Amino acid sequence: MKFKVGDKVLVTGGKDKGKQAEVVRVLPGEDRVVVKGVNLYVKHIKPMQGRAGSKASMERPLPTAKVAIINDKGQADRIGYTVAKDGTKTRVFKKTGAVVPEPKKTK
Repeated sequence: MKFKVGDKVLVTGGKDKGKQAEVVRVLPGEDRVVVKGVNLYVKHIKPMQGRAGSKASMERPLPTAKVAIINDKGQADRIGYTVAKDGTKTRVFKKTGAVVPEPKKTK
């Protein structure tokens, strides 16, 4: 999977087309990503044992075909790989050829 948690992406299809946000979760087995504040749906929670009912909005996964990473110039781009002689693989932007910065680890 070419996307990582923390990458800034642009939504290229669907009801939230044009929004920019960051990847919250990656689902490589399904080839999908969860993007913060995008593709929201509302889950209705029934009242139970004195607790009031409520509505919770959550993000649904998007196919990776509907998101594009944002490069260092602020444009939508694709990701490629380069392999160094020592065998390390690095992600690069296809348009600019620059190395994709590693996303910050947040908890």
